[in-house]
Amino acid sequence: MSKKNSTKFSIIRGAAALGIGLLVAFVLIFFGSEGATIGEKFSSALAAFREMLISPLFRKNGTFSLKNLSDVLAGMIPIIFTGLATCIMFGANQFNLGAEGGIMLGAFVSSMVAIYANIPGPLLIFVAVLAGALATAAVMLIPAVLKAKLGVSEMVNSLMLNYVIMYFLNYLMKSYLADTSKGITQTFPFRENALIPQMINNGSRLSWGFVVGLIMVVLCWLFMYRTKWGYGIRMTGINQPFVMYSGMNVAMIVILCQVIGGFLAGMGGGIEILGRYNVYNWSALPGYGWTGITVAILAGNNPIFVPFAAFFMSYLTKGCTLMSTNTDVPAQLISIIQAVIFIFFAAQQFLSGYRQKLVVQSAKEEMAEKDAGKEVRR
Repeated sequence: MSKKNSTKFSIIRGAAALGIGLLVAFVLIFFGSEGATIGEKFSSALAAFREMLISPLFRKNGTFSLKNLSDVLAGMIPIIFTGLATCIMFGANQFNLGAEGGIMLGAFVSSMVAIYANIPGPLLIFVAVLAGALATAAVMLIPAVLKAKLGVSEMVNSLMLNYVIMYFLNYLMKSYLADTSKGITQTFPFRENALIPQMINNGSRLSWGFVVGLIMVVLCWLFMYRTKWGYGIRMTGINQPFVMYSGMNVAMIVILCQVIGGFLAGMGGGIEILGRYNVYNWSALPGYGWTGITVAILAGNNPIFVPFAAFFMSYLTKGCTLMSTNTDVPAQLISIIQAVIFIFFAAQQFLSGYRQKLVVQSAKEEMAEKDAGKEVRR
């Protein structure tokens, strides 16, 4: 299939999966809506659906809401990083699910540096985020090395590792690091110079970490599509035996992609905690890693499309929150939409007939071009 038709198929397949997810959401809203008649239930479902799809940008009077848009952009920050982390790991066909625990570990380590490291000026922000990223990269060596050297499933390994990280951090917090003068489990406040400045002071907590995220998108794209290491990662995902027989170090590629993924997830955790909070108080996995998987799937494991997929997921999350506030529909509906997207992207036969038509069309176009070239030479 030509590159043009391959991109076309990916876009149409993604749009179809999203459309089906929204349709399933509407059906569930309809059956859960109040109303004595079908017309009343349909009207109630439309009102709830409007809250989900329109309210993140526009108020009920039709005016544009900068605050809501800022909330959506702020919500993109952590899932851009987990989406990038997942893109690189999935790009090598390594189904590492450790971005969820990785972002929590990165946030924790960055918080410790932000509290206890006496570093002057904005340099503290850089050191704190870097420490969180490096710590997570180091932990991701566990599933990476076990997969490369012993063939242990990175999916199972990283999934369990998420909960090991969560419970270990909770143990440290409750036993040694919590501020016991507070009614909840949280750390002491961060140093003032460790807080990432806000882009807009409207209560949205949209920090300059958003810009850092976009810069990382470009760097990850350049790494994956303009360097030999990125080429090795992508080829390993496409045809690992070919990479092995061509002389590349497959074990090193398997380790490299997961360590880079851990670095990005940890970096996202540090930026999220220092940009939106002034204490560390996470006691459960934040969910950003799971959403990052959806983002990577929607982006087709291409880093350049991650911001668009992250915007969509953040937009839906904000919409579901507003919908649950103004109607009787729970915000957990976003989890159902994500699940439907997973199902249809994982289904190999979804739109396979249309894909076959595009393959045939590409073959015919190539043959026509060759025939045209022969005619010109004659």
